[in-house]
Amino acid sequence: AGVLLVSLFTSSFLSTAPAQAQIIHAGQACVVKEDNISERVYTIREGDTLVLQCLVTGHPRPQVRWTKTAGSASDKFQETSVLNETLRIEKIQRLQGGRYYCKAENGVGVPAIKSIRVDVQYLDEPVLTIHQTISDVRGSFYQEKTVFLRCTVNSNPPARFIWKRGAETLSHSQDNGVDIYEPLYTQGETKVLKLKNLRPQDYASYTCQVSVRNVCSIPDKSITFQLTNTTAPPALKLSVNETLVVNPGDNITMQCSLMGGDPLPEVVWSHSPGPMPPNSLVQGGNLTLWRIRVEDSGYYNCTAINNVGNPAKKMVNLLVRSMKNATFQITPDVIKESETIQLGQDLKLSCHVDAIPQEKVVYSWYKNGKPARFSDRLLITRNDPELPPVTCSLEIIDLRFSDYGTYLCVATFQGAHIPDLSVEVNISSETVPPTISVPKGQSTITVREGSRAELQCEVRGKPKPPIIWSRVDKEAPMPSGTMTMETYDGKLRLESVSREMSGTYKCQTARYNGFNIRPREALVQLNVQFPPVVEPAFQDMRQGVGRSVTLRCTMLKGSPMKVATSVWRFNGTLLAQPLAEQQDYSELKVDSVSRETSGSYECSISNDVGVSTCLFQVSAKAYSPEFYYDTPNPTLSQKQSKNYSYVLQWTQKEPDAVDPILKYRLEVRQLAQRNTIQTFIPVKKMEKGLLLEHILPNLKVPQSYEVRLTPITSFGAGDMAARIIRYMEPDQPLPFPADNTCRFEDEKICGFVQDKMDNFDWTRQNALTQNPKRTVNTGPPTDISGTPEGYYMFIEASRPRVTGDKARLISPLYNITAKYYCVSFYYHMYGKHIGALNLLVRVRNKRAIDTQVWSLSGNRGNMWQQAHVPINPPGPFQIIFEGVRGTSYEGDIAIDDVTLKKGDCPRKPIGPNKAVALPGSGVPAVHSPCLRGPLTFFLYVLLR
Repeated sequence: AGVLLVSLFTSSFLSTAPAQAQIIHAGQACVVKEDNISERVYTIREGDTLVLQCLVTGHPRPQVRWTKTAGSASDKFQETSVLNETLRIEKIQRLQGGRYYCKAENGVGVPAIKSIRVDVQYLDEPVLTIHQTISDVRGSFYQEKTVFLRCTVNSNPPARFIWKRGAETLSHSQDNGVDIYEPLYTQGETKVLKLKNLRPQDYASYTCQVSVRNVCSIPDKSITFQLTNTTAPPALKLSVNETLVVNPGDNITMQCSLMGGDPLPEVVWSHSPGPMPPNSLVQGGNLTLWRIRVEDSGYYNCTAINNVGNPAKKMVNLLVRSMKNATFQITPDVIKESETIQLGQDLKLSCHVDAIPQEKVVYSWYKNGKPARFSDRLLITRNDPELPPVTCSLEIIDLRFSDYGTYLCVATFQGAHIPDLSVEVNISSETVPPTISVPKGQSTITVREGSRAELQCEVRGKPKPPIIWSRVDKEAPMPSGTMTMETYDGKLRLESVSREMSGTYKCQTARYNGFNIRPREALVQLNVQFPPVVEPAFQDMRQGVGRSVTLRCTMLKGSPMKVATSVWRFNGTLLAQPLAEQQDYSELKVDSVSRETSGSYECSISNDVGVSTCLFQVSAKAYSPEFYYDTPNPTLSQKQSKNYSYVLQWTQKEPDAVDPILKYRLEVRQLAQRNTIQTFIPVKKMEKGLLLEHILPNLKVPQSYEVRLTPITSFGAGDMAARIIRYMEPDQPLPFPADNTCRFEDEKICGFVQDKMDNFDWTRQNALTQNPKRTVNTGPPTDISGTPEGYYMFIEASRPRVTGDKARLISPLYNITAKYYCVSFYYHMYGKHIGALNLLVRVRNKRAIDTQVWSLSGNRGNMWQQAHVPINPPGPFQIIFEGVRGTSYEGDIAIDDVTLKKGDCPRKPIGPNKAVALPGSGVPAVHSPCLRGPLTFFLYVLLR
């Protein structure tokens, strides 16, 4: 059967509505606490699936973002926020607990933010360790042995501990030999069983059982230990020295032997830094390393554990002999602050290698191929404080011509099969300190992004030292990832340069493999050219037929930063008209928008390095409509058939941007079917914010439908909007209560519900359920009946409430059966910090409209007083009691005996002898509450 589209077309001004949000839960929650004083807490077991949904209202439809305190709301904390109305985390872990925020925003007013705390529950396996002490008592006559059984567990919530000896449950101080306590600073995660002056019966099997009281169905866990008279902590012995020096290629075995421990300890080897090397083999307490490499150096730890006492540990520092990086330094006479070699002055030649172990390196000096002859003018020194550690220096006092020659420094590991390293330096009249300069024309290098660049500095001198390159104008690393780079030919080669690599680079001489003097420096500028960056990348331009529109493509960045050429194309065709380029943008004016001039405009901007493009879509098409998702009771059932109607509402996005909208094309298709029913909805006048309505009749229960809505102007069809409508059981307006009065005696509170959009909730209680520690000098002692069993509703003003917090209690939806109604109720407003009590009426028509019809504030004495409020709602309605927290905690407000009657309210005050005053109230003068809203005619505050 098709869908008969009958339009009952109405309109009203909606304009926009700010976002509102509410968090609901699904998934595998254990408990969701809804405490009106404390925060909302969602409890879930570790490993289960977390599902939170953020229900939103507002127009346009708000966008939802989930975030989390100290992290983001996603399966992996490091990822970005979740942009979805539903947050789902599979196999949630304990670290993913915390406060989650749902932020809904639609650009109207301030964003709506709601939060919920997720508490992840877990219970790990307990760990049991045993410690014992032996102390002298009464001198040396006898000794007393005390044993501590320490049980530790990680859990949430804190675990309950039960100690057992065999099958017997132990309690604190059940005899003189047993003591159970919690150590300081353990936060409920540890319990100690102390066995004092150990007795024969104390040698037994002990069990530590931990429990989280079956929260989230987490079962109890336990661990057992057998205490005997041989129980002892582990002891170890190593077969090698704590520092072990070996040669590369050696095979070694380190034996870690158990010397004691009951129960039998477990022996474990580990390595730091890093994991055990791949060429290692562990067998019991033996660790074997095959064909040792230099990278196998480090600390090897042998640990024995049996949970008695402290673990036994032994450590071996393994050093693999190696030598690398032989360097030399020429230091002219320091005392005379010389930077050149001069006869008659002192000279120092230094030699250094990086070695393991450093202190075992032996240095030998040769001159012209023969061992150097040491004298009072030729000295050998080590560990010069001005040089790197374990550096050997040859000092020449009062340099003579005969001292010129070639000096060779040889570094050796004596008795080890490690190749020697040597370094040679020539001393002559030609040995001169370095100079550095930039070749002509090379001080500024300009290259294109992605290409290769070569920066060059020329070094003269003998010997030529290495060149150290670094960046000057940026605290940024070099392409290698380090802050400096070393080159031996003075050239810095950069592959595939990027724009971030532009800047000034410094080249300077090193103080090794050359003269140990102040470095010589020079600067080179690198300019990396890159294509322009333009905006907008894409822009949708709408304009009415016959109107003009100007398109501008702006260059934001680029090198060089100047528009060299710009080319405009329309639907791929080159536009021939000459255009005058500006420094950083190009413009094109479309004189008249029409079908012929509508389409895609493309602007290509070049700066002679590359080209970037702006894309404009120009048309007179209307924007899409924006569906209104918050229609109250959109589903209308038809009792005579299994059909339903649906109230479809929408506004038009930017209707004034283009020509007037003439009609809408409506297409309706039942899901899982192909047939589409199409009709047109005429429009007389469209304004921004105007809420349009169309009723879709004869929809099949309980089928869902896809609805597509397209605006039509004189230009043609505009942008289409689509949504899915689903059948929902409509809210059924309720009749009045049987006796017209709600006394809140039942937990269902007569169908009243807490508003999910407020700050906190109303609380139902009586004199028997009151908190004995409640705030004094505020709130009623009983309900209006004066009996301790009678219930009433109240708001608690104590922490964490703050000034201005609101709690709203909403009645069921009532049908209209009369023109006038009277809402009567009793209120209790006693305390020096009383805020306000408001009564609102919510009329359910095309959309919900709340109107305040009564308000009262301030201290009204320790008594129940009655208010009568006349209303004349034009349609189905609800009444809302809104309590507003005052400036501090003595501000509890209560209501009771709410009555809803047809007709007018009483017009004559009843005598004061009917007032319900409470003992010791000190009744103040009565002030008339204020009347507000178009639904209100008059109000008396009556004291019965």
